[in-house]
Amino acid sequence: MFGMFNSNPTKKMRKQYNALLEKAMVAQRNGDMKSYAKITEESETLWSEIQAIEKGDK
Repeated sequence: MFGMFNSNPTKKMRKQYNALLEKAMVAQRNGDMKSYAKITEESETLWSEIQAIEKGDK
C-alpha cells in the first residue's frame, strides 16, 4: 500500500552519474585530458555501484 512512497535508491546516484558524464565531456572538449580521465574513472566507479544496487534489488 505504501510502496509508492518508497524512493528509488539509485535515482540520486543516476543523477550524479549523468552530471559526472557531462563534466567529463566539457573537460574533454576543453582539452583537459587529465581531468577527463579522473572524472571518467569516478563515473565508472559510481556506475558499478549503481549496477550492484540494482542487481541486489531483483
